[in-house]
Amino acid sequence: MTKPFAEMTEAELRVQLADFYHLVSYLGWTELIFNHISVRLPGDAHAYLVNPLGLHYDEVTPENLLVVGVDGKLLRDSPYRPNPAGFALHGAIHEHRPDVGCVAHTHTTPISAIVMKEAPIDHDNFNGAQLYGRVGYHDFEGITIYDEERARMLASLGDKHVLVLRNHGIAVCEADIPLTFFLLWTVQRAAEIQCAAAGIPGPNVRLPEEIKRKCAEDAQRLKENSAFATLLFDAMVRKMKRDCPQFA
Repeated sequence: MTKPFAEMTEAELRVQLADFYHLVSYLGWTELIFNHISVRLPGDAHAYLVNPLGLHYDEVTPENLLVVGVDGKLLRDSPYRPNPAGFALHGAIHEHRPDVGCVAHTHTTPISAIVMKEAPIDHDNFNGAQLYGRVGYHDFEGITIYDEERARMLASLGDKHVLVLRNHGIAVCEADIPLTFFLLWTVQRAAEIQCAAAGIPGPNVRLPEEIKRKCAEDAQRLKENSAFATLLFDAMVRKMKRDCPQFA
């Protein structure tokens, strides 16, 4: 089983992050060459691993991941270029949330659909209830390329772990890669179920606030058992590599 985040070397993090990129592709959550997953490197410096500009997630390898600062600029030489604009959100979160080791941003069709709606993420389904109290909301200001938006996105996130970028997509952040993957999967499933339920006539069954709160607390206890997320992540990596030998 994978080591705890604090004990992992850069080489080990590179392998695990490349696996995360490949899982996102395997599950169909990519957006051409766009979007990012970033992870903090060990040490006191604000240094992070992120994907090179212009590569599909399938093409990401442990070796070609870039080392960048919170501004998205290269800290080590590479034949590849970073995408500083794409790191505007990631850099802000990493710089100001010491509890966060990994940030992932997607805009799949179900996620993009529900964040277009005025209503928030629905906490009345099994997966959505686990997100109760964990979601911040940020109004759309255009493509996230402007430094002045960084502070506003950070304020919208606050101390939460899911940021809904209205009319755009979502960002999720957690202490390590397996926890971030587990949270991203939970948000994706909640969005898929919310979209499917919206297409069925009739009212939804509403959960009482205390049940949603209890569900979120139970999910938090699972999160605190870091072995749970790691077991899930490692199992999905093994399945992906069986199904897609090119990722082995």
